Amino acid sequence: MTVPNTPADSAPEPPIQPYPAQPDPYSAPAAPARERRPIGPELKIGAVTTAAGLVLGAVVGALWLWLAPRVMLVAGSDAIRYVDPEGEQRAGADGTFALLGLGAGALCALVAFVLTRRRGGGIAVATGLAVGGLGGSLVAWQLGTRLGPSTDVVANAKKAGQGVDFSAALELGAHGALLVWPMAAMVVLLALSAAFGKREPDPSPYWAGQGWPGPNWPLPGAGQGAPQPQWGQPQPYPQDPGAQPGAQPQPYPQPYPQGAPPSQPGGQPPADPWAAPQPSTPPTDTPPPAAGPEAGR
Repeated sequence: MTVPNTPADSAPEPPIQPYPAQPDPYSAPAAPARERRPIGPELKIGAVTTAAGLVLGAVVGALWLWLAPRVMLVAGSDAIRYVDPEGEQRAGADGTFALLGLGAGALCALVAFVLTRRRGGGIAVATGLAVGGLGGSLVAWQLGTRLGPSTDVVANAKKAGQGVDFSAALELGAHGALLVWPMAAMVVLLALSAAFGKREPDPSPYWAGQGWPGPNWPLPGAGQGAPQPQWGQPQPYPQDPGAQPGAQPQPYPQPYPQGAPPSQPGGQPPADPWAAPQPSTPPTDTPPPAAGPEAGR
């Protein structure tokens, strides 16, 4: 069916195309896509950091066995008793383990930050420090307890003899000390990254276009290596492009001294239209003094 009064041989009109939507000039530009690092080097860095933590855990375990205070026992005729029943050797052993973990975590974070600062750190460094710190704490705990005295108190008492002091097994009562190492590594790494980490360039403001040169733009005609102006510093007056080569640049127009315009050829400065009105001098009723007899001489 055709529309009335329409010629039979007329072609149908093409459909009206919608007007394309225009971008909002006041909207913030989309953030550029960040380049992803290859997964191979990241896994290598994480594995090396974790392995370093496990090796250092063996050193921490040996130091804990050497520095931790010992709980001393003595075998009597009928029982095995504490030499110092009110001693705090067990708490001291836990504190020694925590302090060693604190130092090991700070040392690992410092070395990892120095070695990876140029590349900007990364998630692999933080993950390696956390996993390696926890694994190092477990290695130190197990190594210290296994290299120390046996947990068989009766066998140790028989070996020492009656009335002779001997050391009890080295134990870690506060298992929360195992988390001191990874927590210390994370805190030190965060502090170092915030204070001395690699800085990214400041993004351009949302109103700047693609060709905005940034806050420290080069001067027109400045050669390579010339000093560049800094943001917020007074800039020299730009030279006229049509000036002759070697001509001195024109200085900035200086403002009027003290805010007053220059005087006119007549000697009186022009009135300032923006100045506050001055009060008029009130008239006085005192007559002028009369001229004396000596005034005409």
